[in-house]
Amino acid sequence: MKIFTRPRSRSVTTRDPVDSIPPARHLIPLGLQHVIVAYSGMVTLPLVIGLGIGLSPAQITTLVTANVFVSGLATLLQTLGLFNVGVRLPIVMGSTFTGITPAIIVGKESGLPAVFGATIVVGLITWLIAPWFAQLTRYFPPIVTGTTIAIIGFSLLPKTATMIAGSATAADHGAPKRLLLAGATIVLVVVLERVMRPAIGRFAILIALGAGTLAAWPLGLTNFSATADAPIFGLVEPFSFGTPTFVLSAILPMLIVQVVNMVESTGDTLAVGQVVGRKVGPGDIARALRADGVGTALAGVFSSFPFVTFGGNVGLVSITRVMSRYVVATAGVILVLIGLMPKLGAVIASLPGPVLGGISVVMFGTLGAIGVKLMLGADFSNPRNHLVVAIAFGFGLIPVGSPDFYDQLPGPLQTVLSSGIAAGGIAAFLLNLLLNGVAPEQEQAPAEESERLATEPAGQADPQARADLP
Repeated sequence: MKIFTRPRSRSVTTRDPVDSIPPARHLIPLGLQHVIVAYSGMVTLPLVIGLGIGLSPAQITTLVTANVFVSGLATLLQTLGLFNVGVRLPIVMGSTFTGITPAIIVGKESGLPAVFGATIVVGLITWLIAPWFAQLTRYFPPIVTGTTIAIIGFSLLPKTATMIAGSATAADHGAPKRLLLAGATIVLVVVLERVMRPAIGRFAILIALGAGTLAAWPLGLTNFSATADAPIFGLVEPFSFGTPTFVLSAILPMLIVQVVNMVESTGDTLAVGQVVGRKVGPGDIARALRADGVGTALAGVFSSFPFVTFGGNVGLVSITRVMSRYVVATAGVILVLIGLMPKLGAVIASLPGPVLGGISVVMFGTLGAIGVKLMLGADFSNPRNHLVVAIAFGFGLIPVGSPDFYDQLPGPLQTVLSSGIAAGGIAAFLLNLLLNGVAPEQEQAPAEESERLATEPAGQADPQARADLP
């Protein structure tokens, strides 16, 4: 028996962590961590849009269920791939907050069928232009990609404040017990990372969520009453709000949103490549963006909104060091099931805000740290790089600190600049071209070589980062 087990152990350590399949007993809890990290965003976006348009509670429930269901389908497509669609990396997909304002405006003026018709159109356009947009990666050296990824992570951090402190109109807004619970959750993640064996540490987020929820109970910070009214099973039907209509005035603002999404997805895909140690070239970016496009088109069919990669889950991959795409695919399956089982979704949506907020601080901060690490690959003895970072962060964080800063600008310009991720990423891209140009080695690298590198097996990763758990 010993002769049999030793060769198997050696083969496990050299297996590509992205394509490894953890034991079945670990797949569900590891996938569930990704679901919990992303779920609040998946629920919040359709809720905000529904309330903004003035929909009934039943109609908002339909939007939420559809969004979770299609998020699962899009995640499966991105992680497992189908032909040339899907990057086959551990990436969670979901609707983007960038589209909230245009969706509300179009929904009020032209109705939800126009919103979903525009979503279908921009999804198909994304699928078509993905290969051309992906070629822009040759203009994304470390100073640009690192800055963009750091802005994605750090600009998301303020969103945790509402989760932790609660609604501004709530009686216990900012109560010490809420802040203490969030702080204790963060501390628990740190302690688990420090003292637990790697096999246990990979479940640190899930353990912290469970312990935090139990601690919230005697503090009066748990409320699962909404689960009583949620049905156990429910079907997600296409065109729930009627046959889509295709209105140019609806398509144009949604197309601008989708361009912003493509910038964000490019940054997140490059970040995942950095985390898992894979070379990400134009071919990979094209496959990722095609999945964005197909997922967005499906979203329009099933009454949801434009899709993008979820940056917080990139941070989770980095923290847990579980790089298997099959773990995230399992998360996709769970999301599909939640979409078909509203009661299960209601349970997850009822988890205490301070606990989720504390976890999100860790996730978003980690994504920002990944960006800083990548950024340091640039030559900072060159003062021009300081200028690229300084101005890009300025554009990226101004709308975070002052959301109404660009309210007097025309609609399309307001849509782009009000997204700190888009404004900061575009600023870094343009400033690097203006100040540094394109490095000679980047100019001479043919697209075919980038495609070859993108499809080669990954290099050896840190054995501690492998996904095949004991």
